[in-house]
Amino acid sequence: MFDTMTFTKAAGGICGALLVLLLGKWMGEELFHVGGHGEASYVIEVEGGDEVAEVEEVDFATIMASASAEDGAKVFRKCSACHKIVEGENGTGPYLYGVVDREKGAVDGFSYSDALASMEGAWTADNLNGFLEKPSSYAPGTSMSFAGLKKVEERADLIAYLDSLDD
Repeated sequence: MFDTMTFTKAAGGICGALLVLLLGKWMGEELFHVGGHGEASYVIEVEGGDEVAEVEEVDFATIMASASAEDGAKVFRKCSACHKIVEGENGTGPYLYGVVDREKGAVDGFSYSDALASMEGAWTADNLNGFLEKPSSYAPGTSMSFAGLKKVEERADLIAYLDSLDD
């Protein structure tokens, strides 16, 4: 049932299909390549194209003032895989009970990465905001593999929740 000729036909069919796919892709690129092939056939004139819309940047303290600890508890679910909120109970990461305004690298019994252990200062709301946005950018070399929270409102809610834990 499965002899050398059948295998050769199947392999040839697969290689032929791949060849057709690659040649079709190459031909499509050559036909529809944008730019680099002379001038555009027509130009669309746009009025007011030089004006740039100004984006109003809101201060993080203003966002923190309207942050919700209840919503932050929902955001914390992303953190709960590695962090605990019980004082003295470390997980993969250090416990987060009382983390707001606590000194960086100050949890006893937790082995911090060199990047975080060498940082000075406290975990203020602004520092936590920067760290939670993208930990690898805030502390290059950190062992925390979390990608970060892109939305500033989520970060503010999470910080408000963590701040509410220790009264």
